[in-house]
Amino acid sequence: MHHERARHAAPQTTGRIIPWARWYDLLFARKPTAVHKQAVRAAAPQPGEKALDVGCGPGTMAIVLSQKVAPGGEAVGIDASLEMIDVACKKAKRERSTARFEPAAIESLPFTDGTFDLATSTFMLHHLPEDVQSKGLAEVRRVLKQGGRLVIADFSSENGSFLGHLLSLLGHAHGNTFPALEAKLRAAGFAHVEQLPSKRKGTMIVKAS
Repeated sequence: MHHERARHAAPQTTGRIIPWARWYDLLFARKPTAVHKQAVRAAAPQPGEKALDVGCGPGTMAIVLSQKVAPGGEAVGIDASLEMIDVACKKAKRERSTARFEPAAIESLPFTDGTFDLATSTFMLHHLPEDVQSKGLAEVRRVLKQGGRLVIADFSSENGSFLGHLLSLLGHAHGNTFPALEAKLRAAGFAHVEQLPSKRKGTMIVKAS
């Protein structure tokens, strides 16, 4: 069943695992933010498509995607935190969502090549070391169909924003700039990469296909 409590072994990753999933959901991810909504519009999910949310956390984005790809589509969220997957499954059950959640790390996605029409990643990449970002983006490209699109929303250390500077000092967003991310995306096999306007200062939205 889609919403059973996760009983899997935690996937191995060198990225940061966010603790206290229930508090994280309550404080930061209970409802989609303006940036989440922008990312969904940029991804343009259509009925019947298969969507993947990478680093799904407590499931908010995947649940929204599941609504957009209905009827006939499917939305899957993956996260390296078993606690996050557990919270996401419970939230989906409460909201009667068809979104499905699996414990997995971005650098080793448990899907065959060309499974998904689109993928999203919101405020997750800054938790990963540089090498894991590169491996993970290549994995996302692998599981996307030809012409599939990826939309990333994340913190940016560009433009001298206070938030970006603070995250850089904490080691969360160091080097998190569009040129750096664009280079990783192109190396992963994405031919078209563009930065879209973001409604929140200190964040960037990037679309790749």
